[in-house]
Amino acid sequence: MHLHGNARLTPVARLLLVQRICDQGWRVADAALAAGVSVRTAFKWLARFRGEGIEGLADRSSRPHRSPARLGNDRVAAILALRRLWFTAAQIAELLSMPLSTVSLVLRRNGLGRRSALIPKEQQRRYERARPGELVHVDIKKLARIEGVGHRIHGDRGLQISRGGRSLAKTIGYEYVHVCVDDATRLAYAEVLADERATTAVGFLRRAVAFFRSMGIRVERVMTDNGSAYISRLHRSCVQLLGARHLRTRPRRPQTNGKAERFIQTMLDEWAYAAIYGTSSERTAALAGWLELYNRRRPHGSLSRQTPTQRLNNLRGSYS
Repeated sequence: MHLHGNARLTPVARLLLVQRICDQGWRVADAALAAGVSVRTAFKWLARFRGEGIEGLADRSSRPHRSPARLGNDRVAAILALRRLWFTAAQIAELLSMPLSTVSLVLRRNGLGRRSALIPKEQQRRYERARPGELVHVDIKKLARIEGVGHRIHGDRGLQISRGGRSLAKTIGYEYVHVCVDDATRLAYAEVLADERATTAVGFLRRAVAFFRSMGIRVERVMTDNGSAYISRLHRSCVQLLGARHLRTRPRRPQTNGKAERFIQTMLDEWAYAAIYGTSSERTAALAGWLELYNRRRPHGSLSRQTPTQRLNNLRGSYS
């Protein structure tokens, strides 16, 4: 039940009003004055109570019983049929000689206000590996380097724009955050590196596998996207030497590597963009502390509010 913001009486107050009149013998005017409503309102609730009992004191819809001017069902059906043929609201209005506002209202009421609603939503397929190390997700996020406070902090893009509309700030390039996330526990390892070449990606993978080994996890499968570093012969040889199997995502389907994508979003929100850094080095130095927080002290929603380390210990106990 949603009461109007200016309503004086709730159902409980209405019941008190009629009880004062019927049971306690109050005059209607006195009961109305005590409730802060008009005598007419008091008589209305009294009549409903006498005719319907307590049920009559509940709120009712303000919609009229009859709507003679309401759009006919045949017109509504025609609008929806044209919409399913990918007509825009303006095209439908012109074709049916109807006001655009009426057509738009009908489409919104039926959940077709946007044509994207016509596209069937793909069923999400969620999965989670049972054993730590059974699958790790690897990905890379490019971040702009930092040299001083930028417009994200001071909010004035004009400080970096010349008269011709071109940036006055020198190009300082990018750095790349390589991440590796265990599917079963969400335990994560990340490094900020200079590029995303195959040799760099291979070095990161070796260190990530060593990190998981130090946590008692043997990496069995490595999932990556189809970036040039990951489809190289060097990367394939490295995965084989590590005794793992390489899995790649479907083309143009980043959801396949969704756990790495979600970790990157969390990392950006809570580390990369969460503080004011004067230089890239300051931001890089803060990464280790944030990873410690993420792995050991930050509860994870998809792990029933456990931390990745707690999840690892629980799974390790179940397989020991």
